[in-house]
Amino acid sequence: MAPLRRRESDGTLPLLTGGARANDNDQESALESLEERLDREAASTELLDVPAAVVCLVCGEVDCTGCEDCDLSRSGIVAIVAWERVGIPAMTRLWATARSTTRDAEAFFELLPDGPVMPALRFAAICELLAALSMFLLVVPVAAVVAPDWLRHLVSDPHARGVALRVAFLGVPAFAGLLVAAHAVHALSIDLGASKSGARRARTRALRFGLYACGWDLVMGPLGVIVIGFKEGAAAAVGVLDLVTVPARATRAFLRGCYRLEGERATTALATATTGVFVATLLGVVAVIATLLALVFA
Repeated sequence: MAPLRRRESDGTLPLLTGGARANDNDQESALESLEERLDREAASTELLDVPAAVVCLVCGEVDCTGCEDCDLSRSGIVAIVAWERVGIPAMTRLWATARSTTRDAEAFFELLPDGPVMPALRFAAICELLAALSMFLLVVPVAAVVAPDWLRHLVSDPHARGVALRVAFLGVPAFAGLLVAAHAVHALSIDLGASKSGARRARTRALRFGLYACGWDLVMGPLGVIVIGFKEGAAAAVGVLDLVTVPARATRAFLRGCYRLEGERATTALATATTGVFVATLLGVVAVIATLLALVFA
């Protein structure tokens, strides 16, 4: 039976019967129990807010106390390399990365992140194989114009044709391998020069720099010029000639981003890298000549 209400004649609030008061007491008890339960649950660790972790931008560690003694190969600065993405066709990733190493060279290499070497090595091998093959194929039309009789003899003579095939199937991969090795020596020379200038070593990151720098050879080679002309127009293809300054600019950007070297200290590191490149190139030329002679007289 519903509780009865009685309004006083003076217009005060209505009075509730005993049953209504009991109902209100029960509700207050229920509310008090709910408040107590919420207080207990709020005190539990499951409902506590956990603050976001703050990491060092250099080493990526939460509890970093200073990076003076850290190896800069562990970089917390992340830049996305198209070649290392998944779910995209390989040739699309290859060309996008190679184009970034030339058109956006300074930004690409300054923010080049540390990471595994094998993806960069695969990128370098494919780039240099395509570059070496395109240069070899360029010899055919040039020979047809400059020395048509020699080309005709090369095609008709079985021995000469066998030598040409050996050069194509063995010499081209060997030449590509030497180019990859030269880029790796260049990168390690940069790391050595940076350490002589007072910077901390970052061998893995430097090696990734050298391997991704193989994109220069692909873009600035015959195949790269053709692809640029097809995708970006004749003006862009002719503009490849302006990319001769890319290696120096990219190296300075890498020294700035990885080793924090600029000005005179960067110039000192570049001098060591130049010496390493000269030695690697000299040894590479000797190895290429020896390989070609071995293939010809085999």
